[in-house]
Amino acid sequence: MTRTAILVLNAGSSSLKYQLLCGIERLLSGLVERIGEPGGDPDHASALSRVLAGLPPAVTVQAIGHRVVHGGEAFRAATLITPEVLQAVAALADLAPLHNPPAVQGIRAALAALPGVPNVAVFDTAFHATLPPHAYLYALPYDLYTGGGIRRYGFHGTSHAYVSRRAAELLGGAGEQADKLVTLHLGNGASAAAVLRGVSVDTSMGLTPLEGLVMGTRSGDLDPGAVLRLGELYGLEETSRLLNKESGLKGLSGVSNDLRDVRAAGTERARLTLSVMTYRLVKQIGAYAAAMNGLDALVFTGGIGENDAQLRADVLGGLTFLGFELDAAANAVRGGERLITTPGSKPALVIPTDEEGEIARQVRAVLDL
Repeated sequence: MTRTAILVLNAGSSSLKYQLLCGIERLLSGLVERIGEPGGDPDHASALSRVLAGLPPAVTVQAIGHRVVHGGEAFRAATLITPEVLQAVAALADLAPLHNPPAVQGIRAALAALPGVPNVAVFDTAFHATLPPHAYLYALPYDLYTGGGIRRYGFHGTSHAYVSRRAAELLGGAGEQADKLVTLHLGNGASAAAVLRGVSVDTSMGLTPLEGLVMGTRSGDLDPGAVLRLGELYGLEETSRLLNKESGLKGLSGVSNDLRDVRAAGTERARLTLSVMTYRLVKQIGAYAAAMNGLDALVFTGGIGENDAQLRADVLGGLTFLGFELDAAANAVRGGERLITTPGSKPALVIPTDEEGEIARQVRAVLDL
């Protein structure tokens, strides 16, 4: 008996991550690396051909969902890919030069490899398309927004969408209030979102994924004057490299972009780095509680959010004024969805993210499958 499934593709500059999903069942997943490099596939089309050749027997791909980082203001929801849509995604490369071009290559490879199969673009920015103007506008000359698109867009949208919806389901089923949520996607890239009645009303990443929290190698929030000073000292290209690849945990600690390595180092700089990261998280959550005039629950997700119990404990330790009280035993448990606060506390949850599953869900919604 033939089964139908959705193929989810996440194309990077030299990689192709994929999952094959039949409903919620994962039939296949993997990662092709070194595309365009010695010893690797020459291009994304070749990599995708190898992926398709390895599909399980008796499975038909009914649709393909593509993760696209930047949708600008043109795309506020997942969108069926047409030649016009593909052209518009390619035109947004200026806003995401490291991410949108590989996505376009992946889309073109999929269209060529499986003609007639519908392709859907699912945008990282789309969940945050609901931000009100007072949240997305920068205090710059207004024509830089109207003419140049310079504004806050936000990212990690598929992750924030999934965990906020799942948190509402879990809390609603338990009779808890879930109107005002802060979701924390914490990994090598990190972002927070204020979610009011299921709608994103603010988020920490901005025009690019560089703004906001302390990340693995990205600085997060920084005085623009410091950026100008770095530009004077090192030039634009080197400044971009410093802020994107040499800052964050890596730059501040001098150890690594991996939080596990920083925590294990035990040096004064490493401890200071952890304090800076935690402080910025607590401050961001407090700001969003103020922005929503309250906070019903907090959600941790992403590689760090799901696995670093000490960080969760430190963050909640700074939020007792909002009514959070850590359950140390529950916090120490690894894996799965769980509540990590005491019965009398405001709820804080750990919810493993499922970005590929969320992409497939949005593909089904677009195509009415």
